[in-house]
Amino acid sequence: MLKKNPQLKGALLLLLAALFWGTTFVAQSAGMESVQAFTFTGIRSLIGAAALLLLIVIRDAVKGRRGETTPLAERRQANRKVARAGFFIGLALCAASNLQQFAFNYTSAGKIAFITALYMFFVPVFGLLLGKRIPGAMWICVLFGFVGLYFLSVDPAAPLSLNFGDLLAFACAVMYAVHILMIERFAPDVDVIKLSFVQFLTCGTISCILMMIFEAPTVTAIFSAVPHMLYAGVMSCAVAFTLQIIGQKYAEATVASLIMCTESVIGAVSAAIILGERLLPREAFGCALMFAAIVLSQFADALSTHLKMKRKKRA
Repeated sequence: MLKKNPQLKGALLLLLAALFWGTTFVAQSAGMESVQAFTFTGIRSLIGAAALLLLIVIRDAVKGRRGETTPLAERRQANRKVARAGFFIGLALCAASNLQQFAFNYTSAGKIAFITALYMFFVPVFGLLLGKRIPGAMWICVLFGFVGLYFLSVDPAAPLSLNFGDLLAFACAVMYAVHILMIERFAPDVDVIKLSFVQFLTCGTISCILMMIFEAPTVTAIFSAVPHMLYAGVMSCAVAFTLQIIGQKYAEATVASLIMCTESVIGAVSAAIILGERLLPREAFGCALMFAAIVLSQFADALSTHLKMKRKKRA
């Protein structure tokens, strides 16, 4: 069935990736009970890098057996390109990951999952600064998203104040938008799995250096958080990223983005089921508004393109 319907295959792989990303919010929240943010992010990222390195070694060994070799000079040039791009992308990932991880000290996993999803709006906004044209419908989605964020994050008793964790998650969304745009810029020209390895290696190394400067994790505390870090490192960093690459070979970009952003919903649901977190009615309404805006944002560009084509045909 999947062979006859490759689009269904792509959709299922992307949904599985979103499932891993969404449930990782629970692992992150649980891990913070034992270790601090830089420790969790650093070790998690290095675990992801190690898993990807193993995948690269196996893949290259299989290619070698098939006789699919690349000249040494070409490989070195490609690796230098990957290293440069991966380093800067890793810096953005490091900032985003640690901002998100610190947010768990102040707010719930479910709220962080939804606020992080605002990267879907910052991407087109930053794209505008880079000279890209943004459909008018996208700005309506942005408005819906921020209204949803208000209901989700703002306390009616203090309408001008935001939970500090919400602000950290908001800043995380900004940095993830930068991260996404950098990947869009560099990924088409390099080996994406090697690029991911370098970004996680960079993120993990910097986070571990910050861990040694600002934190004092004990061996006992790290071992307590190992199951959560393993899940986040292997399933979220390594496996989900690979599933995304494979899935997007079969799914159209708009559909792929729509499926992947369901990680925010999965994050909120898994936090409610596993951690027992409960959203207030106004917070649930905010989540619904934000999810509606995320869904609509995926169709805004396609709708704009369709209308332009109709105008050209009439002309």
